[in-house]
Amino acid sequence: MTDKTPPFDPQDQPMPGKTEKMSPQPDHGEESYRGSGKLDGMAALVTGADSGIGRAVALAFAREGADIMISYLAETEDAKKTLALVEGAGRRGYLMPGDIQSADHCRSLVQDTYEAFGRLDILVNNAAHQAHVTALEDISDEEWETTFRTNIHSMFYLSKAAVPLMSRGGSIINSASVNSDRPNPGLLAYAASKGAIQNFTAGLAQMLAPRGIRVNCVAPGPVWTPLIPSTLPDVESFGANKPMGRPAQPAELASAYVMLADPASSYTAGATIAVTGGEPMI
Repeated sequence: MTDKTPPFDPQDQPMPGKTEKMSPQPDHGEESYRGSGKLDGMAALVTGADSGIGRAVALAFAREGADIMISYLAETEDAKKTLALVEGAGRRGYLMPGDIQSADHCRSLVQDTYEAFGRLDILVNNAAHQAHVTALEDISDEEWETTFRTNIHSMFYLSKAAVPLMSRGGSIINSASVNSDRPNPGLLAYAASKGAIQNFTAGLAQMLAPRGIRVNCVAPGPVWTPLIPSTLPDVESFGANKPMGRPAQPAELASAYVMLADPASSYTAGATIAVTGGEPMI
């Protein structure tokens, strides 16, 4: 794993950001991740799979033997690079652009995944929206609603559509955050939505356990993704104040998602896997 430690070059991008414009370039596991057949023959839908954590998860799942539906908003060039990684692993991949704020689009995503692969074993609810503010008055009604529609409403729509198509042994993995327990006031809407995700995960895990479908979440700390230079100020020092003195690279998150998707984790449900580089969660 390449140690990419701050300070970083000054940089700013319009939302939601592009991987190719980042300095340093994120590591998604392109050279480091080696699969061992943990997900052979399975099919996964990964939202926000064009870049960042979603790309790293799609790559790892493919190298573990899964076919991947790559869901993303509109960042087609980034998404094509994820597709190339999936196909390079010898697995099938498809691109599915669209806005997961829409319940209809979420239902189409699930149905198209099932029709493309003939099965749906894993749903990774990873796509997210955030914006940095300095005062409560800076959060518009539209911004608040966009954050919740993207970050938590979509998880309900997607999970509700996916569960009837999943067999026993299916896995739903939600991307929460260290902000679920330790909210950053500058990310008030985002942090509140991440708290809702952790609660949703714990409740849904209990609801679906009798059906043999496991629900868990991963709670990352700071991760070097396009969301960072496109939404946060002062990225030069991003992650420097954490115990490891740096942010995670997306590749460092992938193993947590693989573990939760792996059928061998058959008694792991309702868990929050904290990948925070040493920062404690409550």
